[in-house]
Amino acid sequence: QVQLVESGGGLVQAGGSLRLSCAASGGTFSKYTMAWFRQPPGKEREFVAAIQGSGINIYHANSVKGRFTITRDNAKNTGYLQMNSLKPEDTALYYCAAAYGSGLYRDSYAYDYWGQGTQVTVSS
Repeated sequence: QVQLVESGGGLVQAGGSLRLSCAASGGTFSKYTMAWFRQPPGKEREFVAAIQGSGINIYHANSVKGRFTITRDNAKNTGYLQMNSLKPEDTALYYCAAAYGSGLYRDSYAYDYWGQGTQVTVSS
């Protein structure tokens, strides 16, 4: 059973940066694809980015491409989401998720393990 714990959220002004972390335990981290999703207020959860267990292949949603970067450190069992040039529309509850295997899944149903979420609020 994999457990995920996010951290690093907070309040930031538009144009600022934040780095989210996702600490994993209970499994061989490198065997899992890791992803970030977000749920803006009053909206459905949406895909942000995914990274394979090896860290070689990654995928970012068009809405964050060029501003956000997903990475991972398998030695530390931790994944990251570096968020730059933040916009008010990035305000959301951000979740990390893990799926066994190597696919870069964009559908939330592909992920078996989820963290509790960390709030990111971007003020204008």
